[in-house]
Amino acid sequence: MSTHHPGTRAPAPEDAKAQLRTSIRKARLHRSERRRAELAEQLRDHVLALPEIVQADCVSVYASRTHEPGTLPLIEALHERGVRILVPRLGDGLQRGWSLYQGAEDLIERAPGRPPEPSGEFLPPDAIGDAQVVVVPALAVDSTGTRLGQGGGWYDRALEGLDPRVPIVALTFAAEFRGPDELALPRESHDVGVHRVITPEGTTALTA
Repeated sequence: MSTHHPGTRAPAPEDAKAQLRTSIRKARLHRSERRRAELAEQLRDHVLALPEIVQADCVSVYASRTHEPGTLPLIEALHERGVRILVPRLGDGLQRGWSLYQGAEDLIERAPGRPPEPSGEFLPPDAIGDAQVVVVPALAVDSTGTRLGQGGGWYDRALEGLDPRVPIVALTFAAEFRGPDELALPRESHDVGVHRVITPEGTTALTA
């Protein structure tokens, strides 16, 4: 039954997104470090099983912060295979770009609240064009490929010019994926859809 009342309006997409971000971030705080590590290993195994990953020699992967779906086991596994890994990086004047992963000891949190970053050569935004798969963070994903990001729009801008044949893979926790029978996420014109969502439980192809 509808919960809409005459004279009321549904929240604007940006307001609805802000509310969702707050609730999801709060929920993520309740996982223990041990549990986060277990889930990161499960995510790693699902990503490594993707056919496109098996064949790739260059992949872009975000370096996860504490309560995000963990990527460090995945990054290290790809590195051990000899895959080039593009990690998001802030340059001078907060210019957005990439750097190549060179080892776990090289990933450093350079400012409070920022994701860990490599220290190697700063690569421009269009370096993402070398990636054959792009793994992105998400607070939530729905069955149409809509991704709820952190709110800065960084990945949406980075992915705009990406070859449409390159799969964009979002990582979330199971409760953060909304299936076809659930309410869709708010989506704005600048939001770039994803092709697959991977949770610790498995992989789902989407209609981005």
